[in-house]
Amino acid sequence: MAADDLIEIELMLNRFKRLMGEVMRGVIARNSFQPWELEILMDLENCQLERRRRFDILRQYERAVERQLGTGPGPPMRLSQFLAMREQCSGDDFKSA
Repeated sequence: MAADDLIEIELMLNRFKRLMGEVMRGVIARNSFQPWELEILMDLENCQLERRRRFDILRQYERAVERQLGTGPGPPMRLSQFLAMREQCSGDDFKSA
């Protein structure tokens, strides 16, 4: 990976962490977004999360995106993609048990 790509991924990860921090606090404190950030916000709005598990699921999602960006290019996966992968993994575990 080129140095410019690494810098871009690092900036993307920092923007993602900032966005997730704002979402978890319930206060979006800015009005300028990257297109992928808007996609994530719209996806978050469409995903139905149990109120009592919301914070835990968002933390798991944040860690999954950190792993994703640590191993490859962006943009960050959407929450719906994370939930589908999580469901598939739990289904695989259930089938093998």
